[in-house]
Amino acid sequence: MDLGSFLQYLISGLTIGSTYGLTALGFTIIFNATRVINFAQGEFVMMGGMLSVFFLSAMGAGLFPAIVLAVTCTTLAGVVMERLVIRPVQGANVINIILITIGVSIFIRGLVMLFLGKDTFALPPFMGTESLNFFGATIIPQSLWILTITMFVLVGLRIFFNKTIFGKAMLACSFEQKAAHLVGISVDRMVMLSFAISALVGSIGGVILAPITMTSYDVGILLGLKGFAACILGGLGNPFGAAAGGLIIGVLEALGAGYISSAFKDAFAFIILLAILFVKPSGIFGKAEIERV
Repeated sequence: MDLGSFLQYLISGLTIGSTYGLTALGFTIIFNATRVINFAQGEFVMMGGMLSVFFLSAMGAGLFPAIVLAVTCTTLAGVVMERLVIRPVQGANVINIILITIGVSIFIRGLVMLFLGKDTFALPPFMGTESLNFFGATIIPQSLWILTITMFVLVGLRIFFNKTIFGKAMLACSFEQKAAHLVGISVDRMVMLSFAISALVGSIGGVILAPITMTSYDVGILLGLKGFAACILGGLGNPFGAAAGGLIIGVLEALGAGYISSAFKDAFAFIILLAILFVKPSGIFGKAEIERV
């Protein structure tokens, strides 16, 4: 096994796995607040990339202003989704709400296709294109941006949930909504905030990945599924597990594509997921639930 090739696959896996991890974080944040799986999460990732391209090219904004506008619009889309679609059906069967999120996913995808087209787009790299050599592996600057931004997002979320009043209120709602309501926490507001943060994190993932893999109206489907797989792999409801699950899937996917066959690249995530769940159904970092009777 050539060290340079191994490092190349590892770096590629960590790069794409970071986006899977951010997508999985979005699933986890909403699940903790509502106990619902939001299958529109992949579309938030897609919107981050597509809206950045739109604001950059069609409106003539600079790269970083375009990114800020795209992330802001996607965050607002998450708030609108919660207010107009999720809140009116509060108390409905969880399966029905999940089906509604699938419907929202299809609607967003169709809307973006209608207004922005079916073409594939790419953002320019954030800074520089000259590759770095690392023990025979090539590292492009955008990979460093992806890893750095992902780390800052994780640290920022940790500080938010552990140090701020809103973060602690969201954690309280994730443990017991009725008790949180009794002590004066607005559960509806926390649920809305969870959708906003989820859309924010997803859009950041879409923005940082677009310069490498490009983006189009339909990329959210596969990214959403792999993010969900990472969420389950790491342990549903565990933010650290979600991020770690994304990195694990990204690395194993890259190694599998490099050493086995790239034809099965997109299947590796789900093969790995099934294999892990046969051994530990609660996920790698999840804890088995004990039901009291």
